[in-house]
Amino acid sequence: MIRTRDDDAVRVVTIDRPAHRNALRPEDLTALRTAVTDTDAPVTYLCGAGEAFCAGADLDVVANLDDPALFARAGQRTAAAIADAETVVVCGIDGAARGGGVELALAADLRVATPAATFAEPGVEFGLFGAWGGTVRLPRVMREGDALDFALSGRVLDADEALRTGLVSRVVDDPRSVADAIASGEPDALHVIKRRIRDRREDETQERAEATAFADLVRTYADDIAAERRR
Repeated sequence: MIRTRDDDAVRVVTIDRPAHRNALRPEDLTALRTAVTDTDAPVTYLCGAGEAFCAGADLDVVANLDDPALFARAGQRTAAAIADAETVVVCGIDGAARGGGVELALAADLRVATPAATFAEPGVEFGLFGAWGGTVRLPRVMREGDALDFALSGRVLDADEALRTGLVSRVVDDPRSVADAIASGEPDALHVIKRRIRDRREDETQERAEATAFADLVRTYADDIAAERRR
């Protein structure tokens, strides 16, 4: 199941199936999409309950589906919802992230690990691979050589190697503190920064959009200063 809690400027979203290492079923993917899109919080903190972040797809369930491709598409939609959400998504990884769990983390805006975090794409060992957008996002986050080594070998990366390869941006004892720190920023600025950095259009179009967004923020800032002086 997916639990949500709104805590000041941060929505906390917890994958809560610790007995199954937080493996995801179709209904969990649907609930996760809703959790990250149906919020006005400027920052969302995504984490797992218990000793794992997320083991990916619940293969005991997937193996009995009539059309596993539909489940793959549901996972892709959920990862896209995380990437495209209005809220900034900070993923806190404590313990194991495997398969689809790695792919959900890849979709987040920021991946923050604890020293206990580990990462792997083990599907190759039994004839599967990450199909929730992982083959698209992984080489954007890591260098292509590191991405291929990680995906083809199925080997486990510890937190330090994940940091070295760019899979995570920080290793800290308390990832939630990073979400709180980001949430202290001005919400409109957070939104614009995410949109601009996530923009995949060609450079000239991105730069025009960047200039327009900056001008809008400056006007808002100037209006706020003027209003403050009138008080």
